[in-house]
Amino acid sequence: MSRKLKKREKKNVHLISHLNPKSPITEQYRLIRNNLHFSSVDKNIHSIVVTSPEPSDGKSTTSANLAIVLSQKGKKVLLVDVDLRKPTVHYAFNVSNIDGLTSVLTRDISLDQAIIKTSVPNLDVLTCGPIPPNPSELLDSKAMELVMEEVKGSYDYVVFDTPPLLVVTDAQILANKCDGVVMVVASGKTKRDRAMRAKELIEKANAHLLGVVVNGVESKHGTYYGEYS
Repeated sequence: MSRKLKKREKKNVHLISHLNPKSPITEQYRLIRNNLHFSSVDKNIHSIVVTSPEPSDGKSTTSANLAIVLSQKGKKVLLVDVDLRKPTVHYAFNVSNIDGLTSVLTRDISLDQAIIKTSVPNLDVLTCGPIPPNPSELLDSKAMELVMEEVKGSYDYVVFDTPPLLVVTDAQILANKCDGVVMVVASGKTKRDRAMRAKELIEKANAHLLGVVVNGVESKHGTYYGEYS
C-alpha cells in the first residue's frame, strides 16, 4: 500500500450521525450516548476519553459521532483532538489545523481563539494544531491541566480523542483526569489479549472504564456499526 493511500485513509472519519441521523448506525451511537447517561447515576460524566488498544480500531469515528449525538440533545459539546501525532478532527469537520491545542499549550494563541464552531449545532472542536516534538510532555503539563479545567467549566460535555493505549502513554495521562474512558475495539481485528492489556492500562491509570464500543458488528440491515457493552 502506498504512503499516499494510507494518508487518505487516515482522513476517512464518517460523520454519519450528522449526515444521516435516521440511519441504524446513528441509532447505535445514540444507544452509546444513552448508556453513558445511565452510567452517570452515581457520578456525573462530563469529560470522556475515547481511546482504543491499537490504530485503526475506529476510535476517531466514535469520538466524532459520540460528540455529535451528545450535541443533538441540546448539550454544549467540545471535541478535543489530543492525538498529537496523527490528528484527524480537522479532516473530519473540514476545518483549519493551523492553530489548535498545541498552539494554546505553547501560549501562541488563547483557548477562545483556538476553539472552532462547526456546522453541527452546539458542537465546537479544538483541533490538534502543529504537531509537536514532545506530545506526551505537553499533555502531562500544568498548561494542559489548566486547559482541561477551563473547557470542563464551559461545556456540558468534553470528548477527548486520544491515541491508542498500546502505542503511546498519552491516553493514560489524560484518563484519570477525566470522568471516564470509552474504549473502542474492532470486531475481527482486535485480539482479546490486546484488549485486556489496554483495559489493564486504564485500570493502572486509576481511571473509570465506562464501557467498550465494538466496531464492525454486522446488523440485520447489512450495515456495520458500533455496539456498546
